[in-house]
Amino acid sequence: EAMGLKSVGVEEVAEQKVRVAFLPLGEAEIELLESTSPDGPVAKYIEKNGEGIQHLALRVDNLEAALAELKAQGVRLIDEKPRYGAGGAKIAFVHPRSTGGVLLELSERD
Repeated sequence: EAMGLKSVGVEEVAEQKVRVAFLPLGEAEIELLESTSPDGPVAKYIEKNGEGIQHLALRVDNLEAALAELKAQGVRLIDEKPRYGAGGAKIAFVHPRSTGGVLLELSERD
């Protein structure tokens, strides 16, 4: 439980070296991240920027199509192909240099 919200589960995503908890909030979710390794991307982010909001995530219906459209528009992508994240979602990240400094995650769930 955090901020008066109850977690719907905690999951470790070994590939990303992170433990994830989802807190439902109306039609949205808050995702809390905890690094499981000092050399993981979340640990490196916290070391550089401090604790706080790390990224925003947007749900899309077709991740492959969204990535192709963004690439065609010249948007810089971190992931040109989807990978799997917490909850079995297909995810990909858009580079902060293309989004005014905000790390953006695109997520597709069944």
